[in-house]
Amino acid sequence: MAAELTAHELIAKHRPTLDQALEAIRTRAYWSPHPEHPKAYGENGSLDAAAGKAAFDALLGTRLDLGQPGTDGWVSGEVSPYGPELGVEYPHADVDVLLPAMKAGQKAWREAGAEIRAVVCLEILKRISDRTHEFAHAVMHTSGQAFMMAFQAGGPHAQDRGLEAVAYAYVEQVRTPDTAEWTKPQGKRDPLALTKQFTPVPRGIALMIGCNTFPTWNGYPGLFASLATGNAVLVKPHPRAVLPLALTVQVAREVLAGAGFDPNLVALAAERPGEGIAKTLATRPEIRIIDYTGSTSFGDWLEANARQAQVYTEKAGVNTVLVDSTADYKGMLSNLAFSLSLYSGQMCTTPQNLLIPRDGIRTDEGPKTFDEVAADLARSVDGLLGDDARANALLGAIVNPDVKARLEAAAGLGEVALASREVANPEFPDAVVRTPVIVKLDGAKPDDEAAYMSECFGPVSFAVAVDSAADAVELLQRTIREKGAMTVGAYTTDDEVERAVQEVCFDEAAQLSLNLTGGVYVNQTAAFSDFHGSGGNPAANAALTDGAFVANRFRVVEVRREA
Repeated sequence: MAAELTAHELIAKHRPTLDQALEAIRTRAYWSPHPEHPKAYGENGSLDAAAGKAAFDALLGTRLDLGQPGTDGWVSGEVSPYGPELGVEYPHADVDVLLPAMKAGQKAWREAGAEIRAVVCLEILKRISDRTHEFAHAVMHTSGQAFMMAFQAGGPHAQDRGLEAVAYAYVEQVRTPDTAEWTKPQGKRDPLALTKQFTPVPRGIALMIGCNTFPTWNGYPGLFASLATGNAVLVKPHPRAVLPLALTVQVAREVLAGAGFDPNLVALAAERPGEGIAKTLATRPEIRIIDYTGSTSFGDWLEANARQAQVYTEKAGVNTVLVDSTADYKGMLSNLAFSLSLYSGQMCTTPQNLLIPRDGIRTDEGPKTFDEVAADLARSVDGLLGDDARANALLGAIVNPDVKARLEAAAGLGEVALASREVANPEFPDAVVRTPVIVKLDGAKPDDEAAYMSECFGPVSFAVAVDSAADAVELLQRTIREKGAMTVGAYTTDDEVERAVQEVCFDEAAQLSLNLTGGVYVNQTAAFSDFHGSGGNPAANAALTDGAFVANRFRVVEVRREA
């Protein structure tokens, strides 16, 4: 930090923002302190577009020395989905040295109290926000997101989620008073009197295991929830997406040191190629909290094997949209086309299965058959992505070869309603850019069921013919119960169908969006208002963000004294 900030200065600077965040999670109204538009940056110490790009370029081919204890070498190897090698080297840690060093600072961090921890976290977020343009390029070139999405989702939206976690953490910690005077009458005898002290104490060291597609958006809730509740945090990035989280750790360490705390409260654990340190770290006795976003198989492994830790997982699911009827056919098609296309479907919230009655649906344009709905949706996606410049801005790049392989294999699963096509990116000729594929399947055929009941992560969607709206509701419930869902969508003008879908989502704890035809999409959620996941179905065991996400990251210890 350029200058140290005292506790008083931090509170004066950030308490108003914290109070606004507390009000926002109470009312669930729209609010964000982090501007979404790139032109909003460049004043009051924040980097504008040119300075942010220059800062990112200056990182390439350099060594990011975080000053961590236990560094026993350097690792690199990130290659942008757009083609260029990043060439950034990160410290490789000897965890037998690093973990004890991280634990050493927890006493002072615990004693600081909930408010100081919160405003220190807000200072970290403010420093990150000032460098949003730099972080956007780091997210873009590790995740494959198009720049504008990397800017918004990797910048202000991720920062909002981090702040939201801090607000929830603060609420849960101050729910119990610091002290209480307890007096119990004893009739004619003197009353019993005790002074009681209540202290939130951290569980220990938290391990945050980052993902490839949304390193900051998915990483910040767990990181800041753990830090704000008094825990040290070890950040283990995905090996293809280290840079955004390494920069986050760098900022956090600078702020902690400048505020008078041990910078080792936040540290980075980058891994050598093929090292696979997540399993080793996850079962260390020092690790008491784990946050993970990624595959179901490893999430299940963590839940079963990291028994010493409180484990929060966001895994895979099969997101479903039920299409029964609509009063705005063009709006429905446009909304779905955007939802299927955004970031090449590489979002845990992107719809996969579209359940459509085989006899067709009712619309404001008259009846539409199953085949017509599939064909019209294909035309809507084609229209949205027909211009290559627009397509690149929406699709970004395919994040890894596995997604490309799934996309290419999907065309052989059934009749193709919309074929995927290659899109050239003039700025990044090596980028792999593909439009979505839509495949028609029959919900009554066992071979087709094997396809649509498995998550096919990427730009792949299935138009699934079902016998009726009632059958669609039944299949929706089975899909959520067996495979999980981060999101559910439904289009219907029938009150009875709407109630049935809603009941399924209540029963299976799935987040539902009804009849979206405008500028809000089923795969987007807003911090402070929307819950991301529910923690109540197989797709995730936690929600971002609610009280349950933070409350078990600390325990309250009571000290009683006779008054």
